[in-house]
Amino acid sequence: MTRIPLPASIEDAPQAARPLLEQVKAQLGSAPNLFRLTATSPAALKGYLGFSGALSEGELDAPTRERIALAVAQINGCQYCLAAHSYVGKNVTKLSAPEIAANRKGGSTDPRADAAVRFTVALVQARGSVSDADVSAVKLAGYSDAEIVEIIAHVALNTLTNYLNDALGTPIDFPAVSAEVA
Repeated sequence: MTRIPLPASIEDAPQAARPLLEQVKAQLGSAPNLFRLTATSPAALKGYLGFSGALSEGELDAPTRERIALAVAQINGCQYCLAAHSYVGKNVTKLSAPEIAANRKGGSTDPRADAAVRFTVALVQARGSVSDADVSAVKLAGYSDAEIVEIIAHVALNTLTNYLNDALGTPIDFPAVSAEVA
């Protein structure tokens, strides 16, 4: 049960948010609960979608973005985001089950991606105050300065959705996953 009313449909959302939710529906085939709940503030939904859309045009590939989302959700304990990103990781970006498990454990089966996920974990755990060694490690793995900035931006974006879902009790509308990593 949400702590604020969840619009039951796009038509029940505030008028200013409806076109944004229609865009989400056109992209995803539905308007998941996270988006409808965020639509309670059309400005928040617009900001989230704008930031997410801009980052999707960045240098990081979609599988790496999902790896980051999985690691952040695991650390923050966001069940909604774990379910959503496990689903997207498996079905959209085609991450394997062992890869998803590795991401949730703070690493990756891919050596280069492992550096990005480990940097993600350091960022979340240190609340941004990473060491020179943390930055050097991700650079040594071949990530450009722009990609490092994007990793940080994705951590922030995913932290936002983790907090929205956990604070407001967003009902999970993706296949649920265990809080424990396999």
